Amino acid sequence: MARDPKYDILFEPIKIGPKTLKNRFYQVPHCIGAGSDRPGFQAAHRGIKAEGGWAGINTEYCSIHPEADDTHRLSARLWDDGDVHNLRAMCDNVHAHGALAGVEMWYGGAHAPNMESRATPRGPSQFNSEFENLSYCKAMDLDDILMVQNYYVEAALRARDAGFDIVYVYGAHSYLPLQFLSPYYNKRTDKYGGAFENRARFWIETLEKVKRAVPDCALATRFAVDSLYGASGIEVEEDGMRFAALADPIVDLWDVDVGDIAEWGEDAGPSRFNAQGHQVPWTRFIKQVAKKPVLGVGRFVDPEKMTEIVRNGWADIIGAARPSIADPFLPNKIDEGRVEDIRVCIGCNVCISRWEIGGPPMICTQNATAGEEYRRGWHPEKFPKKTSDDAVLVVGAGPAGSEAARVLLERGYTVHLYDTALKIGGHLNQVVTLPGLAEWGYHRDYRETQIAKLIKKSKQSQVALGQKPLTATMALEYGADKIVIATGSSWNTDGTNGLTHDAIPGIDTALPYILSPEQVLEGKKKIGKRVVILNADTYFMAPSLAEKLAKEGHEVTVVSGVHMGHYMHFTLEYPNMMRRLHELKVTEIGDHFASRVEEGRIEIYNLWGDGSVRTYQGPGKLPRRVNDSHRWLDFDSLVVVTGRHSEDALYLELKARQGEWAGNDVKAVYLIGDAEAPRLIADATFTGHRVAREIEEADPQHPLPYKREVAFWGTPRLKADGFTKDTEIVFKL
Repeated sequence: MARDPKYDILFEPIKIGPKTLKNRFYQVPHCIGAGSDRPGFQAAHRGIKAEGGWAGINTEYCSIHPEADDTHRLSARLWDDGDVHNLRAMCDNVHAHGALAGVEMWYGGAHAPNMESRATPRGPSQFNSEFENLSYCKAMDLDDILMVQNYYVEAALRARDAGFDIVYVYGAHSYLPLQFLSPYYNKRTDKYGGAFENRARFWIETLEKVKRAVPDCALATRFAVDSLYGASGIEVEEDGMRFAALADPIVDLWDVDVGDIAEWGEDAGPSRFNAQGHQVPWTRFIKQVAKKPVLGVGRFVDPEKMTEIVRNGWADIIGAARPSIADPFLPNKIDEGRVEDIRVCIGCNVCISRWEIGGPPMICTQNATAGEEYRRGWHPEKFPKKTSDDAVLVVGAGPAGSEAARVLLERGYTVHLYDTALKIGGHLNQVVTLPGLAEWGYHRDYRETQIAKLIKKSKQSQVALGQKPLTATMALEYGADKIVIATGSSWNTDGTNGLTHDAIPGIDTALPYILSPEQVLEGKKKIGKRVVILNADTYFMAPSLAEKLAKEGHEVTVVSGVHMGHYMHFTLEYPNMMRRLHELKVTEIGDHFASRVEEGRIEIYNLWGDGSVRTYQGPGKLPRRVNDSHRWLDFDSLVVVTGRHSEDALYLELKARQGEWAGNDVKAVYLIGDAEAPRLIADATFTGHRVAREIEEADPQHPLPYKREVAFWGTPRLKADGFTKDTEIVFKL
């Protein structure tokens, strides 16, 4: 199919300085955990997007000097020729598909903890970072300013040598250029501080020096046009527009966003709080003063919205990070008239969470191949054809089961997807009813759409929904050669938790006054006015239920034995989640847990109420004093969010009856997703995808080894010439 003509404007070439983007789709800099240390991962991940039609492809933030070391997180680096060598692989892969390669040159000031390099960062004034722990910078004197500006120049020259077409001076997210511009950080009294023109001087001079050094590259700057601090920081209609007007004659491309570093979820807005295009009200101001192309971001997933933004003159280029991860082929699918095939980013920010924690690779809830392009050789749109005529029964149509069925169908297998529910999606069908999580339903919708299309092409495959529960006997006699069990998990009904690893006396969700999360979401059980949520889970369920119940008029208290919503720090949801609960007057009793429950009351205790002194008391006696902090808390209803367990009974019975497999022509049974172990939706989806990819292997239950990019002791650095995409880069240690 040809693309709809109303989207033609998105495919117009656009000139940025000496370079030309072939269309308006642009993958802005974003972190994946590759950096310069994993060149295969970096090259393959970015190259896939170029293949998918993105016209501009950037690195993550790229350190220009050891003074900008963000360990424990992983950034790209342009410190020496080895980094040039490694990043050249990315440029080559991007150029192979007619796209431009960009590098985001970064110096962090006090926001760079330098835990690896142990260097001292420099900044406009001395301050301690509001983002990092115990991280201060040295106030720069005039010699320091010249030295750091030269770091940018040297890095730009290396970037050019690596093959980059676009070089950034990165000033968003409260990094060095913006630190000079913002009065929040800049307390100087010399020519680099005070009045706007002085505060802008460092950034302007740096842009000018970089442009002179690499005139054959397009010069971009990433600018947080509003730090959302009010007058104490950058405001878009004040210093934001003034700086854009001042620097516009120098730059070739404006990449604009909002927010700071301490709460950069205001930029990479999670769908729980931010709709598509949430930054447009700020972006449009820059278009009023900039003559150079302006790139806007805001998790754009809908070509209608993209077209509206360009036609209305709010931005010239559609910038995207997360949507390009969820679907690297988004531009091509619009171009080919296949909008319904787009894997829509759900805005969960799990991709960001893995980088924030410090562990590569980045992952994606929607796209199980993200981060696996090099090390496992997976392509998001290409699948190896089946090598057997086995028919596969997939039991359970949740995230793992539906993904396994989809990939198996893509490979040409005969597949029966079986579930008792009336709709594909598993527990997601309940989760998406929680406040702010409706867009997570795109995960279900994509698989539902693709499976339906693939079923039409298959003569013997089918989706069987609304069925009676499958017994082991029924599964064995079904007629499948292989069986994949994806029966999911459920919340514990007896209070079993990760703190005591035991049930809690008195907790039983069969009682009328105690509910599991599923029972709350089903809405079939009466909930009283005063609700206590007992929490031992660190992600979204307890705060989401608290929000839901408070909005429905209940008085909600959360008793949490763990840091409630801790994982939401990594998904950037935490600050606004806490603000939301505060607005709703939800009470949290932290560092407390429960010892027992009686009707209408729960006995809670402070986790640290057993004293700091320990002594050996002999066998069977605790080494600390008896915890004397126990007290009773009244409730009308108790909601138990203490942990999950796999629904693996069918699998265990099939394993127990393995002697009957051959007689029923069953070759193998596999366990995936939450049925194997409760996990993130992204990881459950991954297991379904992996087993479907590896189902012909000797042991698909356990993953094949993947390629590791490592340094080998005593091996000299490879020469810069003759590099191929499959070469392992090694360094002498």
